[in-house]
Amino acid sequence: MTVTWEESGWERVAPGVGRCRLPGWDCTAGLVVGADAVLLVDAGSGLGEGARLRTEAQALTGRRVTHLALTHPHFDHVLGAAAFAGAEVFGAVGIDTALSGRGREELRADALRHGLDRRVAEEAVDALVRPRHAVCGEWTLDLGGGRQVLLANVGPGHTAYDLAVLVPGDPEVVFCGDLVEESGEPQAGPDAVPSHWPAALDRLLELGGEDARYVPGHGAVVDAAFVRAQRDALAARFGVSQ
Repeated sequence: MTVTWEESGWERVAPGVGRCRLPGWDCTAGLVVGADAVLLVDAGSGLGEGARLRTEAQALTGRRVTHLALTHPHFDHVLGAAAFAGAEVFGAVGIDTALSGRGREELRADALRHGLDRRVAEEAVDALVRPRHAVCGEWTLDLGGGRQVLLANVGPGHTAYDLAVLVPGDPEVVFCGDLVEESGEPQAGPDAVPSHWPAALDRLLELGGEDARYVPGHGAVVDAAFVRAQRDALAARFGVSQ
């Protein structure tokens, strides 16, 4: 038995496209429904949160999640990935560097610094799933019923491995990851590439255009004017020429 977006607590962004704001870090997870397949965008901060997303997605669609896109390798977006057994996992080329070896230990340490329970962090990092599919430029997913979704490697910017998800339609929807944040100032950690961040936002605007709805990694859905203003603010903040 399926439920509606409203009944589930998810926000409907466009026909067959929704998102929810997870507690704790106000991290966004997105859902795109096709006739044959279901795409989840980002997986939450632990196996429990990932399992919650899996259950809610199945209640909304009547089917399991078949594809998972990770917008960037930060703990609140990737540590729930192992809850989606059998899903085809996508990330920007090179993301394996941040999800294996020393990168895995840095991911664990970052989760603990931000207050994630140690047991939850260690369990999730130990089970961490690395993307099977590396997106170098663009990758089109056919979800069936005429629904195609474009995965675009638009980074570096917020991290070295930023992936955006464009869902064509009326309106078009762009899942931005943390390249765009609405609920606070964009966070530039030690893995950010500030000199390229404004260009990554230019690429988002090229993908979606003026009438798209832009879904940030944290906060409310925004429009092109918001993305453009954030782009200009980041360029000024980091001394990047306009």
